[in-house]
Amino acid sequence: MSMLNEIIHQPVRMRIMAALVALDASGQVEFTHLRDVLSLTDGNLGAHLRKLEDAGYVSLEKTFVARKPRTFVAATKEGYQAFADHVEALEQILSGAEVEEKHKA
Repeated sequence: MSMLNEIIHQPVRMRIMAALVALDASGQVEFTHLRDVLSLTDGNLGAHLRKLEDAGYVSLEKTFVARKPRTFVAATKEGYQAFADHVEALEQILSGAEVEEKHKA
């Protein structure tokens, strides 16, 4: 049985990763857009992104667009794989719950 990923399992980080892996493989999203879509504060999103970045699951690119600082966020290959593994572990747990539920009937 696959193991749950403790870093990704935290609800906000799971939502961040789900949003990022929904992009195409080379896709990235602007920090402010991600913040607004997930209804987070700058500090909350920043703290969770730091944890994901430290784990190697996301990359941050800081740049300037029209002289304004912008931060773009993308899932890394490791992040895609870690999220896929986590989803697989959740699916295994859920399928086990379905089997148990059938035995009760």
